[in-house]
Amino acid sequence: MMTNPSTGKGSALEWFKSSYSTNDGPECVEVAFARRTIHVRDSKRAQGPQLAFGAEQWAAFLSHAADR
Repeated sequence: MMTNPSTGKGSALEWFKSSYSTNDGPECVEVAFARRTIHVRDSKRAQGPQLAFGAEQWAAFLSHAADR
């Protein structure tokens, strides 16, 4: 896992909000897919830090999350 600050300027990433997120709730997660990484951030702090995962790490996370 890598952490990357979000500049919010000129970013080639296209962010998608989680279907579980609400406009007024505290659980707001956005995901963006890059060529070799998957990025995750808090949508209420779009200029804040991001997490970046490799494809294998992301697949393992999704597998684990689906079991919950």
